[in-house]
Amino acid sequence: MCEQGNIEARERRGLNFIEQKIEQDLLDGKNSGRVQTRFPPEPNGYLHIGHAKAIALDFGVARRYGGKCNLRFDDTNPTKEETEYIESIEQDIRWLGFEWDNVYYASDYFQELWDFAVWLIRQGRAYVDEQSAEEIARQKGTTTSPGVNSPFRDRPVEESLRLFDHMNSGQARPGTLVLRAKIDMAHPNMLFRDPLIYRIMNIPHIRTGARWNAYPMYDFTHGQCDYLEGVTHSLCTLEFVEHRPLYDLFVDWMKEYKGEAGNLQDNRPRQTEFNKLNLSYTLMSKRNLLALVKEGLVSGWDDPRMPTLSGLRRRGYSPQSIVKFIDKIGYTTYDALNEMALLESAAREDLNQRALRVSAVLDPVKVIITNYPEDKEEDLLAVNNPEREADGTHTQTFSRELWIERDDFQEVAEKKFMRLAPGREVRLKNAYIIRCDEAHPCDKDREGNVTTIYCAYDPLTRSGLPGAERKIKGKTLHWLSCRHAQRAEVRLYDRLWLAANPRDEMQAIREAQQCDAVEAMRQIINPGSLRVLTDCYVEPFAATQPALSYLQFQRIGYFNVDPDSTPLRPVFNKTVGLKDSWQRQRG
Repeated sequence: MCEQGNIEARERRGLNFIEQKIEQDLLDGKNSGRVQTRFPPEPNGYLHIGHAKAIALDFGVARRYGGKCNLRFDDTNPTKEETEYIESIEQDIRWLGFEWDNVYYASDYFQELWDFAVWLIRQGRAYVDEQSAEEIARQKGTTTSPGVNSPFRDRPVEESLRLFDHMNSGQARPGTLVLRAKIDMAHPNMLFRDPLIYRIMNIPHIRTGARWNAYPMYDFTHGQCDYLEGVTHSLCTLEFVEHRPLYDLFVDWMKEYKGEAGNLQDNRPRQTEFNKLNLSYTLMSKRNLLALVKEGLVSGWDDPRMPTLSGLRRRGYSPQSIVKFIDKIGYTTYDALNEMALLESAAREDLNQRALRVSAVLDPVKVIITNYPEDKEEDLLAVNNPEREADGTHTQTFSRELWIERDDFQEVAEKKFMRLAPGREVRLKNAYIIRCDEAHPCDKDREGNVTTIYCAYDPLTRSGLPGAERKIKGKTLHWLSCRHAQRAEVRLYDRLWLAANPRDEMQAIREAQQCDAVEAMRQIINPGSLRVLTDCYVEPFAATQPALSYLQFQRIGYFNVDPDSTPLRPVFNKTVGLKDSWQRQRG
């Protein structure tokens, strides 16, 4: 009764179902009271936000329960693996705020896996098959009909051992021989129908060189590595639910093998599955992301429109905002499509606390304050972050000629327009109240575009003076001194895809038009996903911030200092707007 009450109390605290299972295992004394997890990425691409969900879980539960989490690279496919990916994965995990206990590679276990496979052959639980992949697939049967035994299923053990050794000789051609586990060709779970556990590749490995020409398959490798490392909780996504019985069987066989050798370990990995992170307006398949990069549809893996962690970092998402987003959506046993707006909301919530407030004008038009002395300038105080007093202040120079946003002025004001117009007053942030001249409000060029706006200021209304309390109907506008502002490049990023579910949309296009994936991608890429503005201005304080600094361009949105930025040529990337909209909205 007491134990049941404890479980119910934990549920009331809001533990997810995985944490509830872990706490129950601890209560039951499983695995000697240890919690050990692992994060097992394939080093064949850059991590994306979906991986961040797994990282937060694997490392998070280990941290929460005083356990350990190892980083283990699943490097069983040398055709796609590169050192570049390994380095980027390590960087991304640390950026998210996590640290591993040890770094392992599946290749660390190649010899032990090989010896285990030899033992399986000797036990009559594995055999070498000479059929083609197509023949093996045909013999597998269907979900409603049993498979057919391979003609090589009962070949002599010594013959399979000789052929298995030949598979790794470098003389055997890929596709001519495979090692299969001998389980049950009539099993209702198709994965049990004599699965492949080794195949020939004849490709050097980035860590083991030419030592191996035959490589283990994922299902054969994964559980064994978990067991050998001492993993207690193997956490993976829902597509592995059907793989769990095979995972358990291979672990049982490995324990039997180790027991015979006198090396039995006191742990039993438990696989638990959770839902993937699916995000609207996003493609997260590594295959598709690689195609985007290779076809030049984006500038690289760290393009700010990509869902990769390196892309999100360059875009200006903080690691804390990503973890907060993951906490909000949680972990369940059913798949769902999460709205991009929820991720953007998490970014705004977090960046509001950490971003420095600066002035930037993206579409500038000049304002001349006619009654302000031409040779005068003032350094006015600006708060760096009203949410965090410790961030301090900086100064912004005020002068006679200013830049403001073009859409902050209307020559013929709409009824609800509360910004600058003939005869209207507005307040300039941290500065004065100004009033637009009625007799001669502006100059225009030949095309009718406003080039200069004329105003007068009230010298008694500077921020901090008693006159600053004077009430006006107009909004508070941001501004820059023309003489002191720094020209900048601003990159406005938006969602890469026009379709909320681009994967399904791509599939529909491919089926209708019989085209490849890249052509389908081209048809649903958002042409407005990147707009580069080169005639923007920022205050010098913003231009001198280091790369990847978090900034709020006041009244516009959150921005990040691009790694390519320099003080003389500053470059800023838009993270998200201040409001939940595809378009910039301001009152």
